[in-house]
Amino acid sequence: MDIEKAITSLDLPGKVRLLTGSAFFALWPEPEIGLAPLKLSDGPTGVRGAELRGGVIACVLPNATLLAQHWDPALTREVGELLADEAAAQQVHVVLGPTINLHRTPLGGRLFEAYSEDPLLTGVLAAAYVRGLQDKGIAATPKHYVANESETERRTVSSELDAKTLREVYLLPFEIVVSDAAPWAIMSAYNKINGIPATEHTELVEGVLKGEWGFDGLVVSDWFATSSTARSANGGLDLVMPGPGGPWEDKLVAAVEAGEVAESTIDDHVRRLLLLASRTGAFGGERSWPAELPAPDSEVRREQLRRFAAGGMTVLTNNGVLPLDAPQVALIGRHALDTVAQGGGSAGLRPPHVISVADGLTSLLGERVSVVDGVEVRQRYAAPAAGVLRNIRATTFGASGEVLESREMEIAELAAVGGWAQGAASIELSGEVVLDEPARMLVGVRGFGDWSLEVAGEQHTTRLAWADGVVEEALLKPPFWTTEVTLSPGDRITARVREAAALVGLITQPVPRPAADAIATAVEAAREADVAVVVVGLTDEQETEGFDKTTLALPGEQDALVTAVAAAASRTVVVVNAATPVLMPWLAEVDAVLWAGLPGQEAGDAVAAALLGHIEPAGRLVTTFPRTDAEAPSPVPVNGALPYAEGTAIGYRGASDPLFWFGHGLGYTTWEYGEASPSTVDGVVHEVSVSLTNTGERSGREVVQVYLRPEDEPVRLIGWTVVDVPSGETVRVGVPCSARVQRVWQDGWHPLRGGEVLIARGLGDVRVVVQLPTPE
Repeated sequence: MDIEKAITSLDLPGKVRLLTGSAFFALWPEPEIGLAPLKLSDGPTGVRGAELRGGVIACVLPNATLLAQHWDPALTREVGELLADEAAAQQVHVVLGPTINLHRTPLGGRLFEAYSEDPLLTGVLAAAYVRGLQDKGIAATPKHYVANESETERRTVSSELDAKTLREVYLLPFEIVVSDAAPWAIMSAYNKINGIPATEHTELVEGVLKGEWGFDGLVVSDWFATSSTARSANGGLDLVMPGPGGPWEDKLVAAVEAGEVAESTIDDHVRRLLLLASRTGAFGGERSWPAELPAPDSEVRREQLRRFAAGGMTVLTNNGVLPLDAPQVALIGRHALDTVAQGGGSAGLRPPHVISVADGLTSLLGERVSVVDGVEVRQRYAAPAAGVLRNIRATTFGASGEVLESREMEIAELAAVGGWAQGAASIELSGEVVLDEPARMLVGVRGFGDWSLEVAGEQHTTRLAWADGVVEEALLKPPFWTTEVTLSPGDRITARVREAAALVGLITQPVPRPAADAIATAVEAAREADVAVVVVGLTDEQETEGFDKTTLALPGEQDALVTAVAAAASRTVVVVNAATPVLMPWLAEVDAVLWAGLPGQEAGDAVAAALLGHIEPAGRLVTTFPRTDAEAPSPVPVNGALPYAEGTAIGYRGASDPLFWFGHGLGYTTWEYGEASPSTVDGVVHEVSVSLTNTGERSGREVVQVYLRPEDEPVRLIGWTVVDVPSGETVRVGVPCSARVQRVWQDGWHPLRGGEVLIARGLGDVRVVVQLPTPE
């Protein structure tokens, strides 16, 4: 049955039913027209599946900024192809990614999930990712349309920006993706744009996206974002998620019958839904799924993920200590032992493993490495995984106390919504502590609800009340309660919760050491080694959906740890396990800084490969690093509004003296730039040709960056090329330049002409300047 015939065969309630999800991550089937169920999955850094916690094992990729630091569309296309295979293995039709909002402020909590602060770089990389997915029959869903750059009050905030800023900066990545990759779906945002909710913004959805750009795909709401019936249906939204329930269904039928929404509008929404289903193999024929695909922990996947991570890491400073070659290395820091692989929120998923930096470096250097824990880095305690507890089990109970389901778990945590535990009257979590001898431990629970805890013969009860009903708080920053208990090997911890909200888990860990003791131990180890490698960073408390940061400072006493180690060690390398900028008060005291991002499941092996030079960390920054918190625009709305007061001067475009410029990265060799010549078409730069010599002793990868500095507009990236050059060789590099960023919006597009062309290794290292002819 073709799409038009299918629409004609359905009555109004049948059509409207298809326009709200059947579950958290699923759409309704309709056998009458040959429509199979569609499965969706969150997916910017991995295909999680339907469970918010503890679902299927899947590849955990490096985060988006680390991937973007390659500046390589071929690599992001490979990422899309990998994710398509991961989706096919789970029979998922639609992946909810990539995230292509911009890094307007480094205080944004969700930046780790988005590519960069630059609209051209973001759009080009995202388009390649989309093509990689969709060429294998899996729908991509670029998100969140549009001006969704902050998490604070994200469901109600109004992003306030003028038409020039909206067009030239925040709409541009979506325009590039729609034009160059034709995504099959786009997700609308939670926020308002100039007072109008994104889910009902007729001008931007019907006018710009579907009209001006010719987007023929489906517009889906962010989860629980839709708050109206007729306005959203008339505004261009095609699908409300999740379901069942929400503002459409019977209310939308009634709105059509009342004449508030035309049935032809409903038909267009259904038409787009069926086109998505057809493209992904759920309508018009039965899709066949591959029988065998590489497992998340297969060697082919591990090689890819190591390369994705290590090659995007960025050498921020280096006085010659890297690549690392020392008889004895002291590896120091909590992030060395408990390396953070991914951020928090909808991007999070269950990996087959996470290789710590300690395990990765030790596997290559053996006894040359001594490993020392660092200071505490979390304010909230995470749920213990295997190795801390074993024989972990979760059991759900009905209202009468009957067992609904019981499962073995790898981690003592699960979601009470959107998964197998939803609807349970109570949930029990238990696990057997892994100890060699009796020890004093911190034991407790996390998550809203009425708790009872049994451990070492002691009974405890507590109520963690959920007063305001904020889903983000319940899922991403649940409250916790702990007590100190002496545990013996084999002791079992059992906790039961009633009226659970969103996320529940156990807490089991050693009693935290005072920071002074941890620093003293680290200093002693540093004195005895030839090089101290200190691993610091952020956690999913700072880098998470739902919440913005209040400071760029490293949490806990990590700065004090670095300063103390640097004073004691012969040489000090700092590895930063974070996706977004941090303050570095110790920068002048250390010998090298490697920016490692959130490297995914192969984290430690990738960091080790980068430190030792087995893979060149050739990444270039995609965000401008400020020197102080005060230099970062605030993500906090005032009276419900967030003014984009900087206009088009986002990030590097408005910076004057940052700590590190956008595009910065040293790699492991040196470069000489020669004569450069731009070619223009009607005054617009079409290509820049430049001579490039690798003057170092190692082969290397360079990112040749081209910027335009107009006379009366902010500087902007207009093109780049990634090139591999052997040591001592000279090549001629052609850098194609985009006309899309050589234009300004004023009641329509007008070309920019004149100014200076900058050929650079980041804006802090401009190598060639060419003056363009003054336009007549």
